[in-house]
Amino acid sequence: MARNTLLVVDDEPNILTTVRRALEIEGYAVEVAGGAALGLAKLDEIEADLVLLDVMMPGMGGLDVLPKIRAAHPEITVVMMSGNATIETAVQATKLGAHDFIEKPLSADKLLLTVQNALSFARLARENARLRARAKAEFAMIGGSGPMRAIFDKIGKTAPSTGRVLITGENGTGKELVARAIHDHSKRADGPFIKLNCAAIPAELIESELFGHEKGAFTVASQQRRGKFELADGGTLFLDEVGDMNPSAQAKVLRVLQEGELERVGGGETIKVDVRVIAATNKTLPDEIAAGRFREDLFYRLNVVPIELPPLRARREDLPPLVEHFVEVVCAANDRRTKKVAPAAMTLLMQHEWPGNVRELKNVVERLAILTGDADVITESDVQDALPSVKKVKGEFARGTPFKDLVAAAEREIVLAALEANDYHVSNTAKELQLERSHLYKKMRALGIDHRGEESDG
Repeated sequence: MARNTLLVVDDEPNILTTVRRALEIEGYAVEVAGGAALGLAKLDEIEADLVLLDVMMPGMGGLDVLPKIRAAHPEITVVMMSGNATIETAVQATKLGAHDFIEKPLSADKLLLTVQNALSFARLARENARLRARAKAEFAMIGGSGPMRAIFDKIGKTAPSTGRVLITGENGTGKELVARAIHDHSKRADGPFIKLNCAAIPAELIESELFGHEKGAFTVASQQRRGKFELADGGTLFLDEVGDMNPSAQAKVLRVLQEGELERVGGGETIKVDVRVIAATNKTLPDEIAAGRFREDLFYRLNVVPIELPPLRARREDLPPLVEHFVEVVCAANDRRTKKVAPAAMTLLMQHEWPGNVRELKNVVERLAILTGDADVITESDVQDALPSVKKVKGEFARGTPFKDLVAAAEREIVLAALEANDYHVSNTAKELQLERSHLYKKMRALGIDHRGEESDG
């Protein structure tokens, strides 16, 4: 296990010696600097986990150098030391980004406890940042195709407003990702994002889930419970598969949307809520209205801004960046090096129809990333094992594959081969293929190939 590296910055040599000796006995790697300028220079040379910084030093004091450390090395935790500590100094140091403040003369016990706590805090902060980054990557929206650019534009215009949104599309197209993106870019971003899958809740419990219940409202209601609308107060409520909601719940949701108030099941108190509702469904709600299964007035309340998500087969050029993104996410989650996807493997992936859309693609890529073990490259044979229905185009007719996909796969192999033969020089490749350079660029984008002959990153 690597030792933590600490830097002690103080103009008093005896302090440097004493602190260094005390920390090294405990197993820390310790560097020292006899002044602020020397400390800043030392930070450019070493990878420090913690800085112990004196407040009173000639020239540049600790409070002057602290903002410079925070600006240049925001990941480093700083603890201030002072023999003339005041509450005002401590408050100022905290505002400037110091984690803690320790008074001189330094006792060994106090010093070691402060260092241990500061390092523990730093570890938690790094882990928290890593988890946030992973969550952000997990819910990232990827795509540079025309359909996705239109979706991004609509999200950008819709998010800052208060308008309700109805997201439609096949299963697995990413409706929750759109809902999250709208919330994250709205004025409610600091509020809660609460979701409820209406199809996953039994009809007799959906009202309790939405509006909460009072103790004793029904047999198993052993205590009071707040519903999703209350939990989402000040934020966003995402009603997934809203087309599966029963008529009674639909009527009560309509009341909340109209009046901004609700009553818990079994209760009489009127509760005010401020919630933005984003709904999603894979059903065609006008058909459900015609069949008497969905309220027309609720549809109009929800459908202020409609967003229809395209299936993955309608934006095939987004597949290479999606594959690379999912490979990176899966490898990071399993503490593995990111793998490359061989061009022939990507060509096979692009042939598949993806009836389960992006959700299916994510599952297949996760399977490939895991089952290929320590291999650095996901190969064509790996994809064939994962998707046995997809056949190589070269040298055989792939039964069941649409003609346009066969043509696209063949074109992709031809373009990749031509690029490789010309050292990925686009102009020379275009000349050899007897194409206009702009036409070749357009063709490469459509096939998910960038100018280096690799899959584009979106």
